[in-house]
This record gives sequence, structure tokens and C-alpha cells, in this order.
Amino acid sequence: MFWALALLLFAGCACSSKGEAGDGDGNGTTPPSTTPPAATTGKVEAYVTSQNLTKTFAASEIDFSSVSMSPTKITIDPNTKYQDIDGFGAALTGAACYNIMKMSAEDRTKFLKETFDPVNGMGFSFIRMHIGGSDFSMDEYTCCDQKGIEFFEIPQIERDGIFPVLREIMKINPNIKIMGSPWSCPRWMKVNPDDMKSEWNKWTSGRLNPKYYADYAKYFVLWVQEMEAEGFPIYAITMQNEPLNHGNSMSLYMPWEDQLAFIKHLGPAFEKAGIKTKILLFDHNYNYDNKAGQERYPLHIFADAEAAKYADGSAWHSYGGNVSELDYINKMAPGKSIYFTEASIGTWIADGTWDGVLKACILNDFEHNFLGVLSRNGSGVIMWNLMLDNDRKPYRPGGCATCFGAVEINNKDYKTLRYSSHYYDIAHCSKVVKAGAKRIKSSGYTTSGLTYEAFQNPDGSYAVLALNKSNADITVAFEGPSKGFRFTIPAASIASLRWSEK
Repeated sequence: MFWALALLLFAGCACSSKGEAGDGDGNGTTPPSTTPPAATTGKVEAYVTSQNLTKTFAASEIDFSSVSMSPTKITIDPNTKYQDIDGFGAALTGAACYNIMKMSAEDRTKFLKETFDPVNGMGFSFIRMHIGGSDFSMDEYTCCDQKGIEFFEIPQIERDGIFPVLREIMKINPNIKIMGSPWSCPRWMKVNPDDMKSEWNKWTSGRLNPKYYADYAKYFVLWVQEMEAEGFPIYAITMQNEPLNHGNSMSLYMPWEDQLAFIKHLGPAFEKAGIKTKILLFDHNYNYDNKAGQERYPLHIFADAEAAKYADGSAWHSYGGNVSELDYINKMAPGKSIYFTEASIGTWIADGTWDGVLKACILNDFEHNFLGVLSRNGSGVIMWNLMLDNDRKPYRPGGCATCFGAVEINNKDYKTLRYSSHYYDIAHCSKVVKAGAKRIKSSGYTTSGLTYEAFQNPDGSYAVLALNKSNADITVAFEGPSKGFRFTIPAASIASLRWSEK
């Protein structure tokens, strides 16, 4: 996470929504409908959420019709394929799990099924976890706080507080993908970031001591192995959350020079252990936190042939800069994957209220953090905390006291929920674009305010994610290889569509 809230004012940072399915009243406490339209065979299923909350994940069905001569036609072409899609989701932090575990068993299961069930729920398919503590864990810790890598152990605070939630999620969606990111290495591995010599026994800042590169590589190996021994396969890791952020409550300064050197230990350690987990670079902002010499951070590492062979791709946050930075990254490293791994929402936006944040941001986030990333080779999008309470807790001292979760739970009853823009943004993607889908070509009709991307799912069905930022309804004719239909996207709304032509 971040510590300097000023960074959050950059384009594409964070926003929030609320509401219930169907024609909404805006109170945000009714759970979103997760039931698809009754008859999906031979029809198009459609979901709409509007900025003004008159519709909140409203479901409908569309009949196929002839659109061959329509001047508003968008052609879906599965013969032109782009990147694979791994999924969409939110971070399963210690704070999120604390709130989820406060729910009754019945309510907890209901919420998790609504969120993660790939058939009858929203189908969230990707989660991010902290390796050791974070600014939203229940304490500051790593998995090896006693000096010596032989003392590595996933702490009881996670086995009791996070593993039960993760196990239940995996029962609901056994194919969930997990990404891990550390906020800090063990303190005994740190040195002063200025002189690279003296010890740095602090959670905040510090730099990884080169003499512990091999031990820290072993740390990652052991974390992946222990997680997988518990039944939690790890799809990807990043080597450091926000490596250019000195100031988070738990943090480690890891400039590209350090990450370049470290991956040459980590990559071989994974290979030796037979670990197939993807290694991703960077995991920070589009503007590189304005750190001199750190611009285009991952490209420096990709330029080294030995390091590049271990790096699957790069991970990105939107607290500074613009998603257009990915255009250059793709141009210079076209064979490397891209993931969006964090954005938050909170009281610094608009008037700071739940409603104000929604109206300022729900469309903006969908445009930049979802469609903007997906159109630039993005394989997955993960938002920050899955759940915080109505006081935006729990968080660590020095962490973000102003952040909203994707879902808010009332700490008076640990039952009443409100759903933010992040929840709906994720749901619009995960409901219709399934893990293993491919982005495919979509072309034709364009008009001011309309943005869209198309996908083909593993089962052969098609999906479209569309955004109408204009103040007028837009009717679009979609034509697939053999079937077409018309759909009106309401003004200032998000729409997601899925259909099969079989």
C-alpha cells in the first residue's frame, strides 16, 4: 500500500461505489444479485451498473437479431487473439480476513459464495496476499523474525486468521489464483538504505543486504512450498510491494538495481526447487514515484538476459502516473506479461463520503484500471482490501486510515454490508470474462464516451466489457461470427455481456 496520500490524486487512482442489484435505491446494503438470467441458452446475458445507482448490477436478457446493416455495428472477431486472461479479484489481507471471520458462519459462507462462486456468484478468480505482514495485517511480522533462515515458519496469526477464509474460498472456487507480495523482508536482512552497511532494525524502509540474497531467495521458496503443502497453490509472486516507497508502515526500498541482482538468486532457487510460480517485477506506480534513475524500472531488468529469463512480466499500481505508461512497456518488452495488482479507494476523493466517492470514481476506475489495463496486454486486475469495516479498520499504525474496502461491513453487527465501486468493477469483469479467456479483436462503431473490449472464454462463449461515459444512452449492435444483437448501454454506465453461439 501507500503512505503519502498526495499520490492518490493522480489519474486512475481509486474510487468507490455502492448499491444493490437491479433498479437500485442507493442504500448499498442489499447484496448484489449473483443469479444469472433464468434462460441463458439462445440469449445474451447482460449486467449494468450506472453511476447514479439507478441500476446496480441489473441483470437482463437480450434476444439475438440481425445487425448486418447497422451503422452502429461492432464486430467480434475470435480469429484475432491477444493475451490470456488470468482473472480479477481483490486482496485477501489480514484485515479483510479479520472482518470476514467476525461474521456468523452462515453469513460468511453466503458472502464468499456470492463473491467467489464461478457459476452462481460473481466468480472472483484472483486474490493477492501479503507474504508476512502489511499495513493491513493484524501485526508487523515476517515468516522468519528470528535470525537464521532455518527458523522460517508461517506464523500462527495467519494460520488462525487467514487460512480458514482461504480454505473456504478454495472450496467454493478450487481454481482461484493466488499472488503473493512481501511488504518487508525480515529486519535482520536489512541495511541502512543510505550507506548499505549499518543494520536497519526497523519495519519501515531499509534495504536488502546483499549478503542475504541467498537466504531471502530461500525464504520465497519456503513460503511457496509451505503454502502449497497447506493446499494453497501460488500462481505468482512479486519480489516487493511498492519497492520505491520508503514510508509505508512495513516497507523495503528495492530499486531496480537490487531487484536485478536479487532475481538472479531467486530464479535459480525456484528452478532448483521445481517451483513454477511466476516471478513478476516492480509492483508499483506508473510514475515510478518520481524517483530519479528509477524510470522504466522493469525494462532495466528485462534488458539483462540472465535476469529476464526468470521474469514472467511486471505488476503495476495506479497511485501515480497514467496507464498509458504500459504502452511503452509493451513496445519495449512485447513478450512479457502485465498485471494490475493494487488500487485503493477512500475519503480523500470528492467529498469523502461513500456516495461522493462512487459518483466521482466508479466509471473512472473501470476505464483506467480495468479496460485501460486489459487493452494494454493486461492478464489480470486485482484491487486492494476485499473487506474493511465502517471505520475503515483494522489497519496498522502508519498505514492508511482513510481507505475503503471493496466491501464494507458494519462493526456493530458484523452482518450489514455495503458494496463499493471496486466490488462492482471486479464483478462486471469476473462474471462474464472467465479465467483462461483470451482477449479478441473487436472493431467498428465508435462514438464519444464509448469504450469496449471483447473476449472468448474457455467454453467458447463470448464476452464484452463496455463503458459509456457520455450523458446519453448509446445503442450498439454487436455481431459475432454467426449471431448478432442490439444493446442499449445507459448513460454513465458500465455494461458486461456474455453469450454463446453454439
